[in-house]
Amino acid sequence: MDESSSHSPSQEPGVVVNEVFHSIQGESTFAGEPCVFLRLTGCDLRCRWCDTPYAFFEGRRTPLSQLLKEVERFGCGLVEVTGGEPLLQKHSRLLLRLLCDAGYTVLLETSGAHSIAEIDPRVHRIVDCKCPSSGESSRNLPGNLDLLGSRDEVKFVIGTELDYEWARDRVRQAPWRRLVRAIHFSPVHGQLSLQTLAEWLLRDRLPVRLGFQLHKWIWDPGRRGV
Repeated sequence: MDESSSHSPSQEPGVVVNEVFHSIQGESTFAGEPCVFLRLTGCDLRCRWCDTPYAFFEGRRTPLSQLLKEVERFGCGLVEVTGGEPLLQKHSRLLLRLLCDAGYTVLLETSGAHSIAEIDPRVHRIVDCKCPSSGESSRNLPGNLDLLGSRDEVKFVIGTELDYEWARDRVRQAPWRRLVRAIHFSPVHGQLSLQTLAEWLLRDRLPVRLGFQLHKWIWDPGRRGV
């Protein structure tokens, strides 16, 4: 999505925003911490288990300066830019840089289908690796894995035993597995039990973190803005 295509070059840079909210971080190594979420509009993937399809099209164009003011009013030092797929938007990288400049700890949640190059090095990049049951595993961008570093995290969302085996084999073969901050295996909520996934991880002695969507255990899984 190029949110600037219908605006004059002199107009202040902005992004199309689906929602801005203050909640508890539900995933990643920051799980459990208060966090401000900036959900940007647009995604070019259609994962079968997607839980935010409303972010595909709903949103309003917001100048970056206004968005920074919205973040500031929450008084929270942790901010995540998510989607949809935030990297589709022309000014998302500028937004990430401005948030870092403002002193926030900044997380980026991305599908892994778009390059994570040229993102401010202060950003914690949380990169999905799409498993077969998502229907989008062919969209994984292999070059992204070569760019991973000590601030970054990789997430596999597991829906089936085939997904688990597929992800397990990739982690075992991955040269980047010791370079990243964390690797997460998380079950599709309501489809695969935490106990089953935990037992597979213990059986195979896989050096990854068992993840889950904490916010879906605190609030109704279908609720927005959490």
